[in-house]
Amino acid sequence: MIFWCAGGGRKRTGSPMTSQSMAPLELHADVVIVGGGLAGTWAALAAARQGGVVVLAEKGYCGTSGVTATAGVGHWWVPPDRQARAEALRERQARAFGLGEESWMSRILSQTWELLPTIGGAFRFPTDDDGVTQYRTVRGPEYLRAMRRLVKRAGVRILDQSPVLELLVHVDGSVAGVRGVQRQAGVDYQVNAGAVVLSTGGCGFASRLLGSQNNTGDGSLMAVEAGAELSGMEFSSYYTLSPAWSTMTRSMSYLFGTYFDADGNEIISDGPLRPEILARAMLAGPVYTRLDRAPERIQRQMPRVQPNFMLPFDRKGINPYTDLFEVTLRCEGTIRGTGGLRIVDDDCSTTVPGLFAAGDAATRELVAGATSGGGAQNSAWALSSGTWAGRAAVAYARRAVRGTGTPAVAAGGAGLRPRREARPVDTRAVVATVQAEMHPYDKNMFRSADRLRASLSELDAAWDEVSGHLRATGVDAVRAREAAALVASARWSYTAALAREESRGMHQRVDTPATDDSFTHRILVGGLDRIWISPERGSGSTDLADLADATEGIAS
Repeated sequence: MIFWCAGGGRKRTGSPMTSQSMAPLELHADVVIVGGGLAGTWAALAAARQGGVVVLAEKGYCGTSGVTATAGVGHWWVPPDRQARAEALRERQARAFGLGEESWMSRILSQTWELLPTIGGAFRFPTDDDGVTQYRTVRGPEYLRAMRRLVKRAGVRILDQSPVLELLVHVDGSVAGVRGVQRQAGVDYQVNAGAVVLSTGGCGFASRLLGSQNNTGDGSLMAVEAGAELSGMEFSSYYTLSPAWSTMTRSMSYLFGTYFDADGNEIISDGPLRPEILARAMLAGPVYTRLDRAPERIQRQMPRVQPNFMLPFDRKGINPYTDLFEVTLRCEGTIRGTGGLRIVDDDCSTTVPGLFAAGDAATRELVAGATSGGGAQNSAWALSSGTWAGRAAVAYARRAVRGTGTPAVAAGGAGLRPRREARPVDTRAVVATVQAEMHPYDKNMFRSADRLRASLSELDAAWDEVSGHLRATGVDAVRAREAAALVASARWSYTAALAREESRGMHQRVDTPATDDSFTHRILVGGLDRIWISPERGSGSTDLADLADATEGIAS
C-alpha cells in the first residue's frame, strides 16, 4: 500500500511524438545510456559486449565529465579469500545501520574483482615498489579516458554535449527512448530505444563541487515523471571538507589535520573528528587547520593519486602541511550520500519497465545503507551496477514487443510543459532557493521537524513556480530542466527526512537523536506536484499512519 503525502495521486502528462514533432536528429538503438561517467561507460561497454546497438548521451564530454574525472579513484577491492571477504562484509554491514544487504555487497565484491583487471589493455594500472600491479586505486582522468576508448572500440555511438531532457514512454508505461538537445549544434535529437539506463550521477544541490556541475538530479526527475520511485533520499546530508576559498573536496588528506576554532583553541573529540563536530564550530566562527599529521609518504603520493588536491594551495602560496588555512564543509547531497532511484531486482531495473539505473543515480543503500558509500564502495558500485544494468537492458530490449503504431509519449513536464500558463521564471532565483535550503549546516546536517517543514514550504513554492509556469526550448531547456530537477530532488530529500523520525547514519535529527528500531527499513518517495512516501514493503515495521503524522502539514 502506498499513501499520498499532501494529497493527490500519480499522473503522467506528456505529448505524443508525432511526425510533426520529431527531432531533427533521430536515432534508433537497442539501448540508450544517459550519462557518460564511470557507471555510464561500464554500462555502455557491457551492453555493447552483449551485441546490443548502443547510444551513449552525455551532458558534457564523455571521458572528462563527472566526479570520477577529478578524483583519485579507489575501489572496494578484496581478494576472493573467504575470511577476507567475510571481514569486509562484516565491516560494511556494521556501518550500514541495518539498511545494507549482504547479498548485494558480496556480488559487488566479486564483480569488481573479476572485471576491473579486464581493462588493462586500455589502461595502465600502477605498480607498487615491488612491481605488483595495484588495481585498488587509480587516477580518475586516465581511468575515464580509457573507458571512453573501450566504449568507442566496442561500437557505441557517443553523443557528447547532448543533454537528455526527458524520457519517452509507450502507452503501457514502458520506456521508448529519450529526447534531448545537442548544445553545440543547437538542435534537438531523439533516440528510440527498447531500454534506457540512467547513469546521470547524484545531485549536489548546486554546490559547485569539482566535477559535479552536471550532477543536478536530472535522472531522478526524468524517471519519476515516468513513474519510478526513489529510495534513501533522506541520506543526502553528506558534507566534505575543503579550503574555504575552493570547491576542491578531496577529503582523504584532511584526516591528518589539526583543527582550531575561531579563538585558536584546538578542536578535540573523544573519537574521530566527525564533520558535525567541525560544523558546530563553524556555526560559531571560522575553523582552521594544517595537515601536519600527514606522513611523508602520503605527502609524496598525493600529487600522483589526487593531482588536483594541491592546486588551490599552490595558487595561494600555501603549504597545507605546515601553514594554517581556513576550511569549510561543502554539501555533497546524494553524490556521497546514498539516495537515488529504487532498484527492484538484481539486474538494476527500476519500477518502470525497460528503465534501469546505475551508479550514483541509483540508491546505494544496498551496499552503503545509511552511511556514505563515497570512495571505494561507490566506485565498485558504479562498475558493478553499470555492468549489470547494461547487460540487462540489452536482454530486455530484445524481449520487448513494440511496433503497435501508437506514438510514444514525451514524459517531461516542469521546464518543458508547464501545468498553467507559461511566463518568465527566474531560474537563478530558483537555484538560489535550493542552495539556501540545502547547503546550511543548521538546516541539512542538524535537522528537525520545524526546520524541515520551513524549508519544504520554500521549496514547494519554488516547485509550484517552476512546474506551473517555466517553459523553455532548445538549449535553454537544459537550464530549465536542471532548475526543476534541483528543486524536485530537494523536496524528495526533505520529505523523506521528515518521515524518518529518528537519527540513523548520516541522517541526524536534533529533535529525535536516538536510533529507533522500528525505522530499520528503507523509505520510498516519489511524486511531483504531490509527493508520496511509503516504507519499502516487507522491510520494516513502521505504520503508515506514523509516516502520515511525520509529514503532516507539508504543502504542495
